[in-house]
Amino acid sequence: MDKNSLNTNKQFMIGNGMLAFGVFAVIIIFLYMSFRFQRKVDKVQTYEGVYNIELTNSFAGDSIAVYLNDSLLLDQTMPEANLKVEIKRFAEDNVLMVVDNKTDKTTPFNLNPEGSRVEVKKSGDVIYILEREADSLLE
Repeated sequence: MDKNSLNTNKQFMIGNGMLAFGVFAVIIIFLYMSFRFQRKVDKVQTYEGVYNIELTNSFAGDSIAVYLNDSLLLDQTMPEANLKVEIKRFAEDNVLMVVDNKTDKTTPFNLNPEGSRVEVKKSGDVIYILEREADSLLE
């Protein structure tokens, strides 16, 4: 056996050892960072603001579903009277979706990030959503 072939094998093994050490170092760094940032995220995030949603009597007899983001708030045949729902804000950005169960027509609406009063009306087959600031509740 040649002395050069032993040197090449030795260099190859040293290179693999250094590479393995580098991989372990990177894994340890990522684990440390993930545990450090996880503690900060564990705090429950709360948002100020309330959404007052009023469904007018123009929906009387219609079967509708009302969603806030991906949460179902209401899925029923509407009564003859106005229906009011109050929801605390639970996400940074919120979308109100009103779905006509008979036609599966969806009406989406981006809500104010500070909370608001929302009035939902129906005229013919069109659903109208009127949003007012939460301060105008005292009218």
